[in-house]
Amino acid sequence: MTRTPPNPTAKTPRRATGDAFEALALKHLRRAGLKPVARNFHTRFGEIDLVMVDGDTLVFVEVRYRRDAGHGGAAASVTASKQARLIRAAQGFLTAHPRWAAAPCRFDVVSFDGERLAPRLAWLRDAFQAV
Repeated sequence: MTRTPPNPTAKTPRRATGDAFEALALKHLRRAGLKPVARNFHTRFGEIDLVMVDGDTLVFVEVRYRRDAGHGGAAASVTASKQARLIRAAQGFLTAHPRWAAAPCRFDVVSFDGERLAPRLAWLRDAFQAV
């Protein structure tokens, strides 16, 4: 019996949910005046969901969704280890895009909590620092 290899472009339900919340976050941030630069930027350290520009500041955005806040909610899921991966991924972005290397940068988190059809959105600007 031969096995069909998995389709790398097929979306899992989890990925589809993540894409939907990233689209909601992007819409919210654009309404607030930020301009998109990149979406789902991949490095060997991880992925940056959204890269935006707010004035002259480059903003790396992590988007999180949690239906149940039993473990602290969506924003709390951006742990110190996740922050470290995002910082390394941001450094990879800056290396790949040297035109942004001198720009001030910040890390924001857009979190969604609650039922998928009516989530509560929270935008944490400058949620953590790269030190």
